[in-house]
This record gives sequence, C-alpha cells and structure tokens, in this order.
Amino acid sequence: MKYPMTRLGEYTQEHLDYLKRQKKKNATITVARVAILLVLLLIWELAARFEWVNPFITSSPSRIIKTIGGLYADGTLFYHVGTTLSETLIGFFIAVAVGYSVALLLWWSEIFRKVSEPYLVVLNALPKIALGPLIIIWCGTGSEAIIFMTVLIGLIVAILNMLGGFMSTDENKLLLLKSMGASKWQILTKLVLPSALPEFISMLKINVGMAWIGSIMGEYIVSKAGIGYLIVYGGQVFKLDLVMSAVLILCVLAAAMYALVSLLEKLVVKNTQ
Repeated sequence: MKYPMTRLGEYTQEHLDYLKRQKKKNATITVARVAILLVLLLIWELAARFEWVNPFITSSPSRIIKTIGGLYADGTLFYHVGTTLSETLIGFFIAVAVGYSVALLLWWSEIFRKVSEPYLVVLNALPKIALGPLIIIWCGTGSEAIIFMTVLIGLIVAILNMLGGFMSTDENKLLLLKSMGASKWQILTKLVLPSALPEFISMLKINVGMAWIGSIMGEYIVSKAGIGYLIVYGGQVFKLDLVMSAVLILCVLAAAMYALVSLLEKLVVKNTQ
C-alpha cells in the first residue's frame, strides 16, 4: 500500500511508521542494556553474600556503595575525583590541540612528513611507562608529571589519526580544485578539513580512553591524590573494596566523557546535513 504525500514540511505516514519502529527499537536496546547490567550486579551481590566467591577478593556492589559513601562522608570523594578529572581534561585538550596542529603541518609539508614519519612510528611503539623516571625528573612529583604523561600517550595517537584523515582526502576532488587554480590554503580549508571531520571525531573518541590511561598511569607512578592514587593505596593496604570503588568511579567518568564526545558527533552530523 502506498501512502499519499503530505504537504511541504510534513512527513508521510510511511516515514512516521519508520520513525516509530526505530524509536521502539532504540528503547528495547536501552532496556536490554540496563536489564543485563542489573542482572550482573544482582548475581555479583548474591555470590558475595552467600560466599560463592570470596567477598574480600571480589568485593560486592553493596560494599562498593558503602565505600563510596564513606569517601563522600569524609569529604575526600570529590577531591580525588576532581584531581584526576582536571589532569585528564587538561592532558586531553593539549594532546588534541597539539596533535591536530602537528598533523596539519605534516600534511602541508611533504618533506617534513617524510622526515618525521619514522620518529612518529618509534614514539608510538615506545612503552610510555618506560619514561616514568625521566618524567619525574623533568616535571617533578606534582600534577605536571601526570599531565605530561597524559599528553605523551594521547599526542602520537592524535597526530597519526588526523594525518591519516588528511591524507585520505578524495584524490579526484583534489585534482579538480587544483585544475581550477585553488591555492593550497583553499584546498585545506574548503576540502581537506571538512572531509577529515569524521576522523577528527574518531580521534576524539580514541583519545578519551588514552587520556584516562595516561592520567591513571601517571598517578600510579607519582601522585598524592586522585583515582589512581586510591587504586594504588587500596592495593597496598589490601582494601580491595576501595580499589573496586575507584575502578567503578573511573568507569563512570570515562563513560560520561565518551558520551559527551558522542553528543558532539551528533551535533556535528546534524549541522553538516
């Protein structure tokens, strides 16, 4: 059966039915995700309560909630969360900004790109944790060392991802602009940057994880506060409830940051359509 076309600016009945099915599908997926999480938490809690597993080693949802409540009660929860969050965000934005700028320079200059390529490959393969002692000597034992570690881990990833996006620009479109006498700056602003927008969003998503890895790794090496500090301290004194609580907080923060990037992606896609 064919649905009649409606007036300009209105949807057809067929399209409304499609949107309704998509909305129902998305709601089903969300409910299923929440249900699976609740079931897993319930199994975890029951396993700890009835000692199917050792609660000292695995902790439990109720013990984690109690531990987080204790951190909130003594006023240290937001102090540790704020410390790690600020270090992560600063390192994230620096890595993204510098990485994007360096990738632009590499695209602009073929000689610079070919000279730098082997060094980028080596730096990307280098385990950054090996530079920990040097970072402490260079930056001290404060937040600067942790931010430096965060930038170091995310920077090369940002450069390589954005450079790949710039270099993957459609060759036919490049030739068309060149044949029309466009300057390199015009090619960059009118074609290369817009076409690399999906790679930019992808790079942001990847660097969310890299930023949290960098900040926690930095706090493992040297820290007096933060989520990484809580994990290290809890492991040293065998307070595994504290370790699990810190890991849970870390997961929530990382997921929230990733959700913000996903929201940015939706806004960008909506504005470019």
